[in-house]
Amino acid sequence: MIAPAFDPARPVLGIIAGGGGVPALVAAAATAAGRPVCILAIKGEADASVERFPHHWLHWGEIGRLFDLLSRERVGDVVICGAVNRPDFASIRVDLGAILSLPRILSFMVGGDDTVLKNVVRFLEDRGYRVVGAHEIAPDLVGDASLSGRHRPGKDADGDIAVGIEASQSLGRLDIGQAVVAIGGRVIAVEGIEGTDEMLSRVADLRERGRIKAGRGAGVLVKAAKPQQDLRVDMPTIGPRTVETVARAGLGGIAIEAGRVMIVDRAATIETADRLKIFLAARDFGSSGSRRP
Repeated sequence: MIAPAFDPARPVLGIIAGGGGVPALVAAAATAAGRPVCILAIKGEADASVERFPHHWLHWGEIGRLFDLLSRERVGDVVICGAVNRPDFASIRVDLGAILSLPRILSFMVGGDDTVLKNVVRFLEDRGYRVVGAHEIAPDLVGDASLSGRHRPGKDADGDIAVGIEASQSLGRLDIGQAVVAIGGRVIAVEGIEGTDEMLSRVADLRERGRIKAGRGAGVLVKAAKPQQDLRVDMPTIGPRTVETVARAGLGGIAIEAGRVMIVDRAATIETADRLKIFLAARDFGSSGSRRP
C-alpha cells in the first residue's frame, strides 16, 4: 500500500516515543513550525521530557489503544523515534487490538532490527498513516559536512576512518550494527545487539587489560547508517554521552556518515568534544547498496 499524502483533516503529528532526547527535540521542532503534536510514549522506554508536550503513555502491547489514540487525536503523520529495547513478557500489556493483530505482529517480529522496523512501518501505512522521519521534521538534528569542533583528525586518524567506513558498510549490509572502532589501520570492535555504548565499554576493557597497544588518543569510532536502512525509523544517533564514552575508551575521535546520522544536542556534543580533546568529523561514505533518504 502506498502511504497517504498529508491529510489536512488529520493535521496532528503523532510521535511514537522511545528513550533519549530525540522525541522531545522533534516535538519542539514541529511546535516551533506551528504544527500540533501528540506524543505516544512507551512506558519504561520514553524520557520524562516528553511530558512538556501533549502526550499519552502506553504499555508495550496496547495496539488497540494506540490506534484509538491516533484516531482520537486526529493524527495523520507518524514519527517513530527514540531508543527502544525488545520488551520482556512482564512489560507487555496485551489489549484486544493486539490480540486481533497477533498473527501479523508475530510474523513481523522475526528477523533483524532492520526487518522488524520495516514491518512496523508497513503495519502503520496499511492503517492509513504516513510515516515520516525525525530528520524530516527536525533537519537540524542531522550531522553534515560542517560538523567540527576545536580538534581535527590527523593522518593516522584519516586512515582509521577509511578502514572504519569500509567495515561499517559491510557490516551494515548484513544488518549487524551501525558502528565500528578502528585503531592502527584495523578494526578492533564492531557493534552488535548490545549497542554503541557497550561496544565502547569493551574497547575500554581491552585497553585496561593491555590488549590495545596504541596509546590513548589513537583510534576512531565510525558510525553510519546501514546501506539498506530506512532512515524514517532508525537513523543512528550520537550525542554528548557518546563523546564521553569515546573518551573513556581512549579513542581520539568520532567520524559519522554525513547526512545519515543525527546529533542529539549539537552544541553540547561539540562542547564536550572540545573539552575532552575528541575530534568530530562528518564524511561522505559514498553510495553503497540500496539507500532510502
